[in-house]
Amino acid sequence: MNRLLTNLSAEIKQLFPKIVEIRRHLHRYPELSFQEYKTSAYVQKQLAELGIPFKVVAGTGIVALIEGEQTLTEEIVVLRADMDALAIHEQNEVDYKSVHEGVMHACGHDFHTANLLGVAFVLKKYITEFSGKIVLLFQPAEEKIPGGAIQILESGILESFGRKIKAVLGIHVSPRVPLGKIGLRAGRFMASSDEFYITIKGSGGHAAEPHLAVDPVMIAAQLLTTLQQVVSRKANPDTPSVLTFGRFIGDGAANVIPEQVSLAGTFRTMDETWRKEALETIAEIARTLPTALGATVDVEVRHGYPALYNDSELTQQVKNRIQESMGSAAVHDLDIWMAAEDFAYYGYRYPALFMLVGTANDDNTTQYGLHNPQFNVDEKAFEMGIAALVNSVINLLSEPIS
Repeated sequence: MNRLLTNLSAEIKQLFPKIVEIRRHLHRYPELSFQEYKTSAYVQKQLAELGIPFKVVAGTGIVALIEGEQTLTEEIVVLRADMDALAIHEQNEVDYKSVHEGVMHACGHDFHTANLLGVAFVLKKYITEFSGKIVLLFQPAEEKIPGGAIQILESGILESFGRKIKAVLGIHVSPRVPLGKIGLRAGRFMASSDEFYITIKGSGGHAAEPHLAVDPVMIAAQLLTTLQQVVSRKANPDTPSVLTFGRFIGDGAANVIPEQVSLAGTFRTMDETWRKEALETIAEIARTLPTALGATVDVEVRHGYPALYNDSELTQQVKNRIQESMGSAAVHDLDIWMAAEDFAYYGYRYPALFMLVGTANDDNTTQYGLHNPQFNVDEKAFEMGIAALVNSVINLLSEPIS
């Protein structure tokens, strides 16, 4: 085993206070999707101090390069972290609480960015211990359609490396996975995600005289009930599908039928053929049912991220390496997850693997779910997050370990 992997645990412990400091700085100063200007500048400063060359792409994204000095391979592994925050008002009372009103790192992207910088610190120090190239991809705008991943790919920055990219790896913190474990799943893992915005326009009136109005509230209610049959009666039960409407706004009163109702919802699945069919069916029902009942309707479909598939061979290789280096108990086998991730786009061009880093610890208060205003992480998870990526990338750029 090379010197880097032999010393890895000690290096991470030494780095730990620095990585926590970075994460807390990022948490204190969150920025929304496509607006990560100060976050990007902060990451660039860290890379410049390490002497790691980088380019700015897709507005605020950063692509940095570390080249190993051994000559075993010229292959490339890409490590991706996302940087954007969410429009959520933080309710945590910590000294690194967000100073930006209504903006919060409620999905762990501050952790992901700090974790990748921790990987950079380690790899740069041991540059003589590995071969090949490691691309550090700090990606903007995972939280907002169309997503930063597609902009990174469209920039051509990854294609500029030729056909030598062996793998793209990404991580995400998870309060559903125990602390000290890495969650892995081969094949289909996360869902596609598309959004519907529907405005039903009727004619308002007095609640005592509904026959003189076209009631958009009742029409919207019937539409929601009808649309659920797309999942319950048209979807193959073997194909995970979820249709949820989280917004229903009708600005009337107890005795006033409003002029219109606005709906917003999301459809998620794991089969691209069914996804296309379902979106067309949902849109068609949304256009025709209100019209048949006397209303007019506007329907907007926002196409989001595709389903995320983890390359089976890559997943097994990484799993073997993590278990060899950190013990068989270090891997937590995952079920499918109906959340969505724009990391999925990388998997349609390169072998890709998206992993979960466990943060669940019953002894602390970091158990709130993702996108919750009280979300926080157990920072001890950096020990596993950094170790898993370093072990994986060194193994992928080396001869298979016997």
